[in-house]
Amino acid sequence: MSIAKDFRDFIARGNVVDLAVGVIIGAAFGKIVSSLVADVLMPPIGLLLGKIDFSQIFVPLNGQHYDNLIEAKAAKAPVMMIGSFANNIVDFLIVAFVVFLVVRSLARFMPKPVATKDCPRCTSAIAPAATKCPKCTADI
Repeated sequence: MSIAKDFRDFIARGNVVDLAVGVIIGAAFGKIVSSLVADVLMPPIGLLLGKIDFSQIFVPLNGQHYDNLIEAKAAKAPVMMIGSFANNIVDFLIVAFVVFLVVRSLARFMPKPVATKDCPRCTSAIAPAATKCPKCTADI
């Protein structure tokens, strides 16, 4: 019985629930970004670069030639999927930029560090406008 109670208490903690919500929202956001990259951003970029479909860029590792990725996969050929890797890099850059913007905007609400100077006698931190050290009572 104590294991069930301990598990219930663990799950009921706020930080565990917050983490679970964050993971779920993060996974959903990842799907949205992946769709944005694969379905919205990469097709026009491929068009501008000469009608390239990034998802079809691959290098077969067995030395054979395949007309497309489906054919290579059907032959169970080992392939390096360069286009898929490029899509994932763009995914990462977008997610990293959004996280940067969120952290940057949240930093405005965080308390700013208080500026201090060191006492020349005892080296304790004191306010910049102080004329006497509160620790050693030295005149500044």
